Amino acid sequence: MRTPPTRPAPIHPLNRAFFARSPRRVARELLGKVLLRDSPGLRLAARIVEVEAYLGENDPAAHASAGNTLRTAVLFGPPGYAYVYFIYGNHYCLNVSCGREGKAGSGVLFRALEPLLGIEEMARARGFPPPSLGDAQMKDLRKLTSGPGRLAQAFGITRARDNGSDLASPHAGLWIGDDGFRPIRIEITPRIGITQATDRPLRYILAGNPFVSGRRTPAKN
Repeated sequence: MRTPPTRPAPIHPLNRAFFARSPRRVARELLGKVLLRDSPGLRLAARIVEVEAYLGENDPAAHASAGNTLRTAVLFGPPGYAYVYFIYGNHYCLNVSCGREGKAGSGVLFRALEPLLGIEEMARARGFPPPSLGDAQMKDLRKLTSGPGRLAQAFGITRARDNGSDLASPHAGLWIGDDGFRPIRIEITPRIGITQATDRPLRYILAGNPFVSGRRTPAKN
């Protein structure tokens, strides 16, 4: 049986330059980093285990393909900022802007996390009792943050609260840091849950991680 998640080591915020690169590179290197939510007396932390890259105006599956609008403005601004949208009338999705400011409108979607700290609070936000111990624990934990809508709910992410937040700054409340973890193996597959450009290998996952959502079929060479 897989051991329960452990407390993270000291975490250092990612700098702006990390995000000021191609969405493919940012997506790949976000794997293993930590998403954090800080509020008075409480910290939520979870490891990033699955993301998807969206390439901007020339990517039919990207919101930025509609151009720089009121809704998508964050994607065309400085890199490293949260782009949050509401989908299917029932959940939010978290993205981070990347690339050069004002150019491509590219971003990375967070699809799954592995909980590290604040698990009881995440469960409460998802409407579940605290995850049980023993053999059912991993199954219970997956319900918290495996999937873009689930992780947003677990972290209390909404467009009103977090859209435009600086994910490179720990003072923003919602931010991304590095605790020294390095992935052993990364797999790349086509993106899932979309209807356009479905064959592009732009989904990045930590190989073998049980919190990854959806299918795990690697992209063909």
